[in-house]
Amino acid sequence: MSGRTEPPASALARPLRPPSPGRAALYLGLLVLGALTGVAGALVQGAWFPGGLLLALAAEAGLCLGAGRAVGRRGGAVAPAVGWAVAVVLLTTSRPEGDFAFAAGGGSYLFLLGGIAVAVMCATLAPVRQPNGGDARLGK
Repeated sequence: MSGRTEPPASALARPLRPPSPGRAALYLGLLVLGALTGVAGALVQGAWFPGGLLLALAAEAGLCLGAGRAVGRRGGAVAPAVGWAVAVVLLTTSRPEGDFAFAAGGGSYLFLLGGIAVAVMCATLAPVRQPNGGDARLGK
């Protein structure tokens, strides 16, 4: 060995670790809250059409953005978005009796596609964890 010390590995080179139990419980709670927001949005968007649709999408955006900022990581925004998507997809299936939650209209499609677009935008805008190194600017 030459006695050289290796520089600390970057955050991208480190192996992934499972989240702590507290953080896992937080993500699970956000997932359930996202599912509840999806169910409530599915009911509201059909009941009060233009205003209910905007209210449902604003609730999803507020939850995803707020969770991402509160947690400080992108996973905080992704967890409620996944819960919302799972709940809404499960509501689109018809039951054996022939009942379903979404009518075959433009509002339902706007809710589904708009909700997916809102989830992607919120997950993209969420803060990303930065490595603990110093600034890497040229000319320093």
